[in-house]
Amino acid sequence: MIELEKIEGLVKILEASSLTEMTVRDGEFKITMSKLDNPPVVAAGAAVAPAPAAVSVSAEVKEEKPAEDDIEYIISPIVGTFYSAPAPDAAPFVRIGDHVKNGQTVCILEAMKLMNEIQTEFDCEIEAVLVSNEQKVEYGQPLFKVKKL
Repeated sequence: MIELEKIEGLVKILEASSLTEMTVRDGEFKITMSKLDNPPVVAAGAAVAPAPAAVSVSAEVKEEKPAEDDIEYIISPIVGTFYSAPAPDAAPFVRIGDHVKNGQTVCILEAMKLMNEIQTEFDCEIEAVLVSNEQKVEYGQPLFKVKKL
């Protein structure tokens, strides 16, 4: 089962992006989110603060399997901007399916004009990249889903 904090993070990602629909699958758990097309109607002349983007969520849960012990996440140690490659025209540090060695750089997080290389603390395989290039990330936000080797 996916944690409530992760679902809230996914909602924030959808609201901040130009996407209209997003589906995330985590094992047997699948969640589909889409932005509603019709914004709330407000009477003319009413002074009302803008409402946050409305998001529709539907979840499909199948029989739960026990969590795998070797599934881990590489999380953001700081608030900053995520960069998947060392330069705009360069290949990403890692892709889904890559085997990564302990200490290998997987991304860069820019904070206050400082480029911080984020490295793995164990050998692993990249199973999912959870953020997009140049996306703002929070402290503790999962960046990569990995499987320990």
